[in-house]
Amino acid sequence: MVVGTLKIEFLLFDNRSLKGKRKVVRSMIDKVKARFNVSIAEVGSNDKWQKIELGISAVGNDRRHIDSSLNHTLKFLESLYLAQIVDTEMEIFNL
Repeated sequence: MVVGTLKIEFLLFDNRSLKGKRKVVRSMIDKVKARFNVSIAEVGSNDKWQKIELGISAVGNDRRHIDSSLNHTLKFLESLYLAQIVDTEMEIFNL
């Protein structure tokens, strides 16, 4: 079994409230869930209204497929232009 994880940190420059942040986060999560077969959730910075941390994971039996799936998800989130990507961290391991 191959497990891949991806953590992405975003920065919202024009946001002024937690309500605005939640709207952006919900939009990102819904779009990724509709398009890709991955798990996604907000994993940190819940009380900071200008920072978003998303965690994405995928499980399968082919390392190349997991790597490709996570990279496509990252590129898709980047192409939405809802927030600026500050940092990414990807890890793929065999169990």
